[in-house]
Amino acid sequence: MAALNLRQIEVFRAVMSTGSIAGASQMLFVSQPAVSRLLAYTEQRIGFALFERIKGRLFATPEARRLIGEVEQVYQSVQRVNDLAGDLARHRTGILNLVSGPSIGQSFIPQAVASFRLQFPDCKMTFACHGHEQIRERLLNHQADLGVISSAIEHPNLDITPLCTNRLVCIMPANHALCEKEEVAPEDLMQWPMVGYGHDTPMGRRVLAYCQDMELEPNEVVEVGSPQNAGSMVEMGVGIALVDEFSVRSWHASRPVMVRPLKNAPVLQTNLVHHKFEPMSQLAQRFIAELRQLVGLYGFVLAREKDMAPAMAE
Repeated sequence: MAALNLRQIEVFRAVMSTGSIAGASQMLFVSQPAVSRLLAYTEQRIGFALFERIKGRLFATPEARRLIGEVEQVYQSVQRVNDLAGDLARHRTGILNLVSGPSIGQSFIPQAVASFRLQFPDCKMTFACHGHEQIRERLLNHQADLGVISSAIEHPNLDITPLCTNRLVCIMPANHALCEKEEVAPEDLMQWPMVGYGHDTPMGRRVLAYCQDMELEPNEVVEVGSPQNAGSMVEMGVGIALVDEFSVRSWHASRPVMVRPLKNAPVLQTNLVHHKFEPMSQLAQRFIAELRQLVGLYGFVLAREKDMAPAMAE
């Protein structure tokens, strides 16, 4: 079987998308005979039919339906190449692709992006919140330049650099009895229904470790997937919850949820992650500087500058 080239892939995709030779010719701005010839040649080269021709209409074969998923991925990759070429042709300063966990990504990353773009208005940026595994895969697959995550990622091809620390805090409905306390003690958690997390999530593992250290068996009445979900449950009066400070700092001040420090609260480290074998761009370094300044203004304890050196090196 001969390999498909990009032109054959383009014609196959156009016929699949439009359902006809005429539609594909309009989509590609070529003649119908040219599409028919290339399609027939492609089928001959690969050794099986892509379409059945019944009463003048084309129907995709099972083999064609299996191929189209992979073809779409190839097409999207080509589109990314074209987008990059267009950006370079327009003399953009550069491109910076960011990913983060939901806690710091809900508010702090967008604030840092807004500040960064005041200095680099021609820089094209992308940003998405993902879970732990998705962030690792996007960094390893070169789909992201920089990740910010409040947990450790272990992989020999990734560098992890501390950004700052925060702590677990206790949140409760605005009229809850624990609001009278200046600090919530471990034993206080035992007395009230609690919103918990799945033990397969980063926050779930942190809360479980804290409860085990304090020898607690909390009364978890609802299990959620993130601190953002926990905040909504607490707001509705379902129970109290433990969340990270990044999450509560990003909530609106009018939200009817009270926050209290947690006695013996564990320290949570937020990390910068990037590919170990690729130099970090100047744009990424400048964005990190903006992010460090922002989290410092909010009172988070920053990692020392010397700890930043490995990740900042060219």
